[in-house]
Amino acid sequence: MSRFLIGGLASALLLTGGLFMWKGYSQIADEEVLPEPPPALPAIPVAGANAPKRGPAPPALPAAKEASREERRFNRYDRDRNDRVSRVEMMSTRTAAFRKLDKDGNNLLTFEEWAAATGERFARADGDRSGDLTRVEFATTAPKAAAKPKCSC
Repeated sequence: MSRFLIGGLASALLLTGGLFMWKGYSQIADEEVLPEPPPALPAIPVAGANAPKRGPAPPALPAAKEASREERRFNRYDRDRNDRVSRVEMMSTRTAAFRKLDKDGNNLLTFEEWAAATGERFARADGDRSGDLTRVEFATTAPKAAAKPKCSC
């Protein structure tokens, strides 16, 4: 029975202590002073009646250098942008050329079909025999322009 009385008394003390603490915190919160609001921002200046409507024109942007036709063609093949075209890069976008190389039309290139035309062309263009084409070497691989008719008959 004494345990029961001690437990009840301890509970009452804890509740009383909690009540005092709660009241103490609420009084501190009521006494807190709110910070002052920031000062008002200055007004935006307004132009006078005789002020010009707009300022001077901005300077013209420098014109971008137009890439030559050959530079654009080279950049289409140079996928990794290292200023060199490898054999893999050159052949990756050549589907029309693939069809021309596929002599028997079975959508499969034998090594003989491929090597006969492409290897010779690449070897002719690779003047320093480095295995890569520089911009100057690549320019020699440009397809020949078709001859234009002299008259429009």
